[in-house]
Amino acid sequence: MRSFLILIIALTIAGCGQTAKPIPPYTQSGELVVVTRNSPTTYYEDAGGQPAGIEHDLVELFAKELGVRVRFIVTPQFNEIIPTLLQQQAHFAAAGLTITPEREKLVQFITPYQTIQQQVAYNTNNLKPRSARDLIGKRIEVVAGSSYVERLEELRDKYPKLKWREVEALESEELLERVAEDEIDYAIADSNVIDISKTYIPNLDNAFNISPPQYLAWAFPKEADPQLVAKAKAFFDRIKQDGTLKVLIDRYYGHTQRLESADVAGILDKREALLAPLRKFFYPAQEISDIDWRLLAALAYQESHWDPLATSPTGVRGIMMLTEDTADRLGVSNRLDPRQSIRAGAKYLASLKDMLPARISEPDRTWLALAAYNMGYGHLEDGRILAQRMKMNPDSWADLKKVLPLLTQSAYYTKLKHGYGRGGQAVIFVESVRTYYDILVRFEKPHEIQFNLAESAKPGRRPRLKAARS
Repeated sequence: MRSFLILIIALTIAGCGQTAKPIPPYTQSGELVVVTRNSPTTYYEDAGGQPAGIEHDLVELFAKELGVRVRFIVTPQFNEIIPTLLQQQAHFAAAGLTITPEREKLVQFITPYQTIQQQVAYNTNNLKPRSARDLIGKRIEVVAGSSYVERLEELRDKYPKLKWREVEALESEELLERVAEDEIDYAIADSNVIDISKTYIPNLDNAFNISPPQYLAWAFPKEADPQLVAKAKAFFDRIKQDGTLKVLIDRYYGHTQRLESADVAGILDKREALLAPLRKFFYPAQEISDIDWRLLAALAYQESHWDPLATSPTGVRGIMMLTEDTADRLGVSNRLDPRQSIRAGAKYLASLKDMLPARISEPDRTWLALAAYNMGYGHLEDGRILAQRMKMNPDSWADLKKVLPLLTQSAYYTKLKHGYGRGGQAVIFVESVRTYYDILVRFEKPHEIQFNLAESAKPGRRPRLKAARS
């Protein structure tokens, strides 16, 4: 445990060589300065190009209560979070920090907002470890400065031969990728991080817990404004009581159970009962978008399981799960109206296809557009740029789906315009839609479009093209 304190003190001393002045109180500047980190469990850029993450949303809600603006400091490494506080460069840290005795010697924590457990992650293609004894002699990596180091040091008292490697430049998500690639045997990570990573790393799972329940909370400097600390505590008490916190947690972690491999039996069961009355909406959507109605239906199934009333805690609604901004742009007055939602979803997907370079042919054009539908066009372009840098084909889905998961790794996303992106989730999304589409192509008839050849030849009219099959 002493190693953790030594590391923090060293980083703080190093930072003190800089001339940055302590930030003023938020009541004086009208600005709340918060240190965080770029990760799927804290702060990142969403599919619409906007800041997101549970810590981001919590901080924005709190700042709104205070009536001030927010400025986030995103540290490049995990072990720089607490030193930033100690150097008085932020009012508090909202970065998915667990409360530990060692950290409490340096900062003060307030009301916990989430319970997690530290777990051993392993590659399911290999033998599953059953206890800490099975970790001896294995290649284990953890994030430097994390609470996992403290826990491993406790375990080493019982198992003196236990060894691990602390990595400063990587985040837990990247270590989990290394486990999946057999580059290391095990990694230690929080249960919420593993749950999210499992949605796009099929051969990853947790083996066992190595800690009792741990609590995530905001951290404040010891000398923080008592009134600010009191208001933060009151804020969490309120959002726990009114259900706001529960909604936010479901927003960011509910999908970890929903985004599994394609459920063939499920779509076949729902096809007769739910799809039949929706065909009359999918057919005209094909006519205005030139996208096979069965592909649109597959997309709708992936998004909502053909539930016109589907509503996400994020505010995404309807059978095509449109955001409010997208719906407004496309003239949708009621996102829960399946006709409007399907029409708008088709137009949106068609517009994404049109945005791609003309040289990209089908079926890659459709698969890339679907990825953009899920993760945002900006992140897709980041992935294509990265593919180019890696001497891969940015116009090929076969190549791009190998690259997009790298947008979760700081070695890559820090050098791209839009930063962290859920590329792995987008790959699963597209592959699931493709599977659902193949099923519908087999069981559903195509919609034959009747139109006048002379009319279709008029300038400016979109040519009638079939969507490519997988």
